[in-house]
Amino acid sequence: MKLLADMGIKQAVLPPQDRPAIATLKKLGFDGDDISIIRRAAAVAPGLLRACCSASSMWAANAATISPSADTEDSKVHITAANLTSQFHRSIEPPATAATLKRVFGDERYFQHHDPLPPNLYCADEGAANHMRLCADHGVAGVEIFVFGRSAHPEDPKPVKFAARQSLEASEAVSRLHRMKPGKMLFVQQNPAAIDAGAFHNDVLAMSNCNVMLYHEAAFGDWRQMEENINRACEYPVQFIRATEADISLSEAISTYLFNSQLISMPGGGMMILAPGSARNRSRPLLFWSAS
Repeated sequence: MKLLADMGIKQAVLPPQDRPAIATLKKLGFDGDDISIIRRAAAVAPGLLRACCSASSMWAANAATISPSADTEDSKVHITAANLTSQFHRSIEPPATAATLKRVFGDERYFQHHDPLPPNLYCADEGAANHMRLCADHGVAGVEIFVFGRSAHPEDPKPVKFAARQSLEASEAVSRLHRMKPGKMLFVQQNPAAIDAGAFHNDVLAMSNCNVMLYHEAAFGDWRQMEENINRACEYPVQFIRATEADISLSEAISTYLFNSQLISMPGGGMMILAPGSARNRSRPLLFWSAS
């Protein structure tokens, strides 16, 4: 954050949530003052207490899905806090996240807030971790890509080892709530094999900024069809940078979190990848890929 601030790149900081989540523990049968509740939970349900102490809200990508005004019919920024129903420790975050976002982005002339989707597996929504945007420039209309792991359609492929966290139905609901301009959204399925390998969210294997999309070939069910659909939807050239298994294995991409980097437009032009320190600890030098 200090590095980006020194470069003149503006950032917003969301405050942490109140932890331990005493209100949640009270709903689950613990009573008394705060200290008594924590001590009793630690004694009889330590796993539950750990979940109520979780700081998973530090992952801002799971906070909400946000559509900029250039993409919406009413020219407002639309914000839907994720319901995070797939895991208990995350499912307690949405009320505080929604309240924080409403406070930070509070001018109703410009911002339209939506309640988190109903908390059930049919509407499982993990926020911006499964959402990308392509555009010629940040201030103009773009194409939003909603990436889902499963759908209610029985014929659609599904992971076997791990549950997919984002549903197609949730992505479709968010796009309707955000009043997306016709033809300016795409729904793309994650590769079930990638989910089973540990890529629970799309941002573990793909990232985008303006007209650049960098991703691992194993990220999506059919990357060729995905590129074709994107090219058809965009009115500007899109630069795809696709990493193959030979460039970096799926397991190494997940363990290093390389694709969980930030792809940032620089004030003086060009882009920078700000990668996590784990990406430095590779067994061989990282090769950069040519655009397709």
